[in-house]
Amino acid sequence: MNGALMKDAHGRVIDYLRISITDRCNLRCIYCMPEDGVTPLCHDDILRFDEIVAIVRVAASSGIRRVRLTGGEPLVRKGVVNLVREVANIPGIEDVSLTTNGILLPRMAWDLKDAGLKRVNISLDTLDAAQFTEITRVGCLQDTIDGIEAALEAGFRPVKVNAVAVRRLNQDFYRFARMSVDRPLHMRFIEYMPVGGGEEDPGCGWDEGDVITCDEILSIINDRAVAEGSSPLVPAEKSRPVGGGPASYYQFPGALGTVGFISPRSRHFCSSCNRLRCTADGKIMPCLFSDDRYDIKAAAASGDEGAIRAVLNEAMGRKPDEHHHRVGTERGMSQIGG
Repeated sequence: MNGALMKDAHGRVIDYLRISITDRCNLRCIYCMPEDGVTPLCHDDILRFDEIVAIVRVAASSGIRRVRLTGGEPLVRKGVVNLVREVANIPGIEDVSLTTNGILLPRMAWDLKDAGLKRVNISLDTLDAAQFTEITRVGCLQDTIDGIEAALEAGFRPVKVNAVAVRRLNQDFYRFARMSVDRPLHMRFIEYMPVGGGEEDPGCGWDEGDVITCDEILSIINDRAVAEGSSPLVPAEKSRPVGGGPASYYQFPGALGTVGFISPRSRHFCSSCNRLRCTADGKIMPCLFSDDRYDIKAAAASGDEGAIRAVLNEAMGRKPDEHHHRVGTERGMSQIGG
């Protein structure tokens, strides 16, 4: 295996690449896209699978070890199982994971596992069926619950469930957290980040007042636990799930899973950021909160490894030290990749 390390201008090791493989989705979550969806990319503008493989091959030779496939909803793209297999077999790639809404996992989980997918992150923002349909506009809560069960049955480890915490949704954080007790689920709460806001993505009306810090969520969960006669969450010492992310993990004593907190607003983790992002149309983004984009599609289409490496190096060299409290970007999450 190539022992190269890729470092940015601030000395951070960059070993994690998130790749959006489609801008399309089978849901219409209110914080991600407008009700009618965004104008879809043309077929010729989307990265072909052979281009994605070429990018990952060069990235792996430069030190990338983890790859996460995102969307839109990555499982709606035809041929995704074969893509997982090709990426998983690239020398140097140690971990291939996927972010999904879980709806298609009951019929795809086993094939994805056999292809080499190691882990899944499943997005689920509420355990209330009516609210789930309100948030997703077209979704059914049970479909995502079935997807979580399918991921566990297929043997993915870890299975992480991600919830964006929003004050006005009045989510039942304690009920979410208790999902980690009897099954090896890793529940993670993510502070709300307003991304997007352009003409095609006017936003969902949530504002700064909707941000709930991870410290507040932890207190809500622990206060409820004590009120119900249970033990509160304690730091997870030996049970942290595998992954390249920035979550802080806790667990209920004796629980099979953990409860994680991701705090991009209240407690920046920019100093340990280890990732680059690639959009579905082949733009490398050095930071989620940046409108800087470096076109890698043409280089990938040419098959020129030197040209691919040059774009990766340029993007990495322009990676900012932090996002400096910036919120909002020209593109929405569906156009960036989850």
